[in-house]
Amino acid sequence: MLSRPLARLLALALTSAACAPTVAKPMPPSTPAPTGPHPDIVQAGHPVLRGRAAELAPERIATPEIQDLVERMIETMRAAPGVGLAAPQIGVPLRILVLEDRPELMARLTPAELRERERVELPVHVVINPELRPIGADTRTFFEGCLSVNGYTALVERHAEVEVTGLDRHGHPQTLRVRGWPARILQHEVDHLDGTLYIDRMLSRSFSTGDQARARFAGRPIADILGEFSR
Repeated sequence: MLSRPLARLLALALTSAACAPTVAKPMPPSTPAPTGPHPDIVQAGHPVLRGRAAELAPERIATPEIQDLVERMIETMRAAPGVGLAAPQIGVPLRILVLEDRPELMARLTPAELRERERVELPVHVVINPELRPIGADTRTFFEGCLSVNGYTALVERHAEVEVTGLDRHGHPQTLRVRGWPARILQHEVDHLDGTLYIDRMLSRSFSTGDQARARFAGRPIADILGEFSR
């Protein structure tokens, strides 16, 4: 059963914009959790993941319901564990995302892999009503997973650098310009707000379970990995 605050959020989301999707009760992670999907994160096939999330009216940001939602998103992202989460992933069709990349989530990567991915520690950010703009034409391709496509991964090409504008959790304007792995996280989460999953963008022949991909490709440079799929 949905909590009363979450039920109110769903009702408000459905009335805030005509384009907001119909929301069902959430069903029982960007790297897969080893113990299965987090029970609060909806999985691929749920309709909330395939509609465009509604804009959040700025005057609603300070309300207890929205502040509670933001806290729940951060807690869920950390518990999954993941590096980002969009509100539709917990069944709420609003344009809110959270992101954070912590050292413990990078522990299995070698220093060379960290440099190649441009993966760095990222403090927690909350972005409401984000607008994303690619910077330049440079792209990077790496394996990517999703908390809503639990246990799988695939190669995905993304812009190397992006700029995102939006509101923070207090309703203040903010601009984030990032490159490397933080840029990938932002693109992945903004996609969620538009009803797009990474599997829509993936190199389909690279689609694999996370365990198989790690066993086959861990520690190898991305140019070597990509070469296997161009033969």
